[in-house]
Amino acid sequence: MQSVNRVELTARMNRTEPLRHTPAGIPVLHFMLEHESQVQEAGALRRVTLELQAVALGDLAQSLAETDNGTPIQATGFLAPQRQGSDRLVLHLQQIAQIQ
Repeated sequence: MQSVNRVELTARMNRTEPLRHTPAGIPVLHFMLEHESQVQEAGALRRVTLELQAVALGDLAQSLAETDNGTPIQATGFLAPQRQGSDRLVLHLQQIAQIQ
């Protein structure tokens, strides 16, 4: 069986922290994503509003650091615990596209 951990989400960037670098010099950017949508569930329309902690590394982090808060993006990445043993999940971005 092949395991899959892939999340694709349209959201707005919010509460971006300052760009930092790892000890190895890799750029890291932490921020929140705000998502709002309507989805079909069990034959009924459901409104979904959520905030999700996200992180980007490398060139993607540098690119997002120049993006204004409130900018809508199409984000693709994977979920991982905030730290080992944590129940809190963080979306690790691998790819983004700005939405016009």
